[in-house]
Parts: sequence; structure tokens; C-alpha cells
Amino acid sequence: MKTVVDDFKKLCEIPHCSFETAQMREFLADFARSCGFSVSIDDVFNVHAVKGEPKICLQSHYDMVCVGEAPHLRLIEENGVLRAKNSTLGADNGIGVAIMMGAMREFENLECLFTNDEEVGLIGANGFKGKILSPNLLNLDSEEDDRVILGCAGSINVSAKIGVQSFKKSGFVYEARVSGLPGGHSGTQIHQNIPNALKILGKFLALNGCEIVSIDGGERSNSIPANAVAVVVSRKPLESSESVKVKKIELNEAEVLENSDKISALINSFAQGVRSYDVELGAVKESINLSTVRQTDECVEFDFFGRAMSEEGVENLGFETITLARSLGFETSVTERSTDWKPVISAFSELVLEELKKLKPQAKFAAVHAGLECGVLVAKQPSLQACSIGPNIYSPHSVNERCELDSVELISTVVKNIVEKFQ
Repeated sequence: MKTVVDDFKKLCEIPHCSFETAQMREFLADFARSCGFSVSIDDVFNVHAVKGEPKICLQSHYDMVCVGEAPHLRLIEENGVLRAKNSTLGADNGIGVAIMMGAMREFENLECLFTNDEEVGLIGANGFKGKILSPNLLNLDSEEDDRVILGCAGSINVSAKIGVQSFKKSGFVYEARVSGLPGGHSGTQIHQNIPNALKILGKFLALNGCEIVSIDGGERSNSIPANAVAVVVSRKPLESSESVKVKKIELNEAEVLENSDKISALINSFAQGVRSYDVELGAVKESINLSTVRQTDECVEFDFFGRAMSEEGVENLGFETITLARSLGFETSVTERSTDWKPVISAFSELVLEELKKLKPQAKFAAVHAGLECGVLVAKQPSLQACSIGPNIYSPHSVNERCELDSVELISTVVKNIVEKFQ
């Protein structure tokens, strides 16, 4: 296990935020070649490594969500837990990558696929045009060590845009800011009612009769917003609340957006979070997150990220969100869509569960309310037998991300035992 953690710490020294992964890509390709693997890198920068006559492919993504001080990671190890000071850790999915590195050193017959930019729309998996040679695919991007994942949610990104024409307005000018909220994964943590910074800011502005000069909030599509800020004109002096801090700007007027009321209405009328829940399975069926609001010289653009465990659910989330936005005068489009991965128990998944149960007797099959690349890859190659496992990782996509080291050891051992069976 020490080698896996050491490898992970090495990875943490290499910047690899989504869309900024070139250094990590070069490192992984060089590492694979040093272990005797043939390596190919495709147009979307997936690293595909093959050695011998593989019967199993290990797969992880090599980009990370960067929040806080990331990619400058200051690791803290205490009480059996690894985290980073004031930033995301990147255990999602760096631990999976580190486990694969250990396997690559040890085994002669192995296939490894390191996918790129998973955190920003499963770009690597969706763009992969190669062929996985092995009949069995083990994804290492799960975050609970007592389950073998056989299915995942489909997703939809809806963009809503409106113009930024403005006019001068007299009044009190303020900056209003929500910052330092915990944030979190907009799929696996959506049922935890984590506060959304954009929703908090929007409500404060509406209740205080503010008109928007500028607005910006959220970090990325698949995270619950931890920060949001607006410059506004108010008819009356504002005071900070528990969640919203205001700072007076020494102006008597400012250019407010003509569509300020529509922007405010969309933020405040949108229903954030879980839309439906499967009581029997104890799992979220449908959810949607207001992810980001960005202002440019041309428009204010909203990004909504919905997830559902069925294609019908994905379509419904898109329809409802588009209908709401259009009713307020926004132009809408669907920017990304992925299909759900329906659970199928195979001989390979049975073997993985059997090996996991040796160290975790309560382990079981499950599905996850998030996207997994193995679902995309199976859709491309239906003959693949696939499943996903991983160590306990808490609060991914947030500055509170942390990973249990004992769990890393457990999953590392399970992966080694599984790969040994295919040598």
C-alpha cells in the first residue's frame, strides 16, 4: 500500500486540473513505456497502454477537479486519512491511477486506459475511438469500498443564455459575495442538501430588491457551487447576512442589466437538488444542479447539470429546465448528454464481488447516481464485461475531499488479486 500512496503523492506534484493535463499525460506515457507497455495517445489525449496478451483492462481518468489552492497540493496525513490543505485532493481519480501504476510494474499481461478530462463531461471516454482488447474492464473511479458498481446515471447539461444590455441606475452600489461553502459532487452528494452559493446569493438579492450589474458563480459543471459574487445596485443600504457578505462600492450609480429581473427569476425559481427518489433502493433517481453562472461581454450564461437513472428521466430533466428558462426569455441548448448504464451481472462482476467480499464481507452490487466512464465504454463495445470499485473517498469536488488510507490498501489488494487471475 505504501507504494500506491507514494505513487499518488508523486502524482500530486504534477498539475493535472481538467483541460490542463499535458504534464500528467506525458508522465503516464513515459511511465508506461518504462514498464514495457506499448503506448498510444489519441486525439482527446487518452493514454492507452498494452503489454503482453491482456485479458483485463484497468481504467481511471487522470484529470482532477481543482478547487481552492489546487493544483498546488499540500498533503496532510493524519488519523489514517489523507487530505489537502485548502483544496481538493484529487484522490478522485488519482488513487485509481496510482493503483494502476503498481499493477503495471508487476504484471506482464495487462491493458490500461488512462482517460482524459472526465470531470468536464467524460470527454476522454466519449472521444475514445480505439478498441479495448481485453474482454474484461475494471474501472477504479468508485468511492465506496463495500460495493461493486454495475450501473450509473445518465446526464444532461443545459445551457441558458440571455443578453447583457444595460442602462444607468442610481442607488447604493455593493458587491455581494457568498464564499467558502463546502461544495461537493453534484451527483453522489446531491441528496445531502449541501447549500448552493448561487441559490443563496439569488435569494438575498431578490429579497433586498437589488438589480444586477454583474454576476459570476460556481466552479464547474459537476460541482455544487461553493462561491458566487455579484455587483448590484440597491434602493436601500444593505447589511451582510450570515451567508452573504456585502461591501459598499463608493459609487452613486452603475450600469445595471436590462434582464436583471429575468436572471434573478431563473436563479430563484429553479428547483435545486433531488427531483425523485427510489425508496426501495434507497437511491436518488433524478436530480439537477445549478452549476455555474458566467457573464461575458455578450451574455449571461447558466449551466445546469441533471442526472437520472433512466433515459426517460434524463429527457424529463432537460425538458423541464428548458421550458422554465425559455419562459423567462433565455435561449437554451443541450451542450452535453450521456446515457445511463443499466446494471448487468456478468461472470467478471461476480468474480470482482467474490474477491472484494474476502476482505469486505458485506460488499454488494450497486449503482451510482453519477457518471462512470465504463458505462460509456460499454456502450461503444457492448461485449465488454465491466464493473467499478474504489476506496472510500469523501466529499470529492470540494476542499473537504479526503481518502481513507486503510481503504486504499484494501482496494489495492483486491485489484492485485483480480489481475493475478488473468495472468
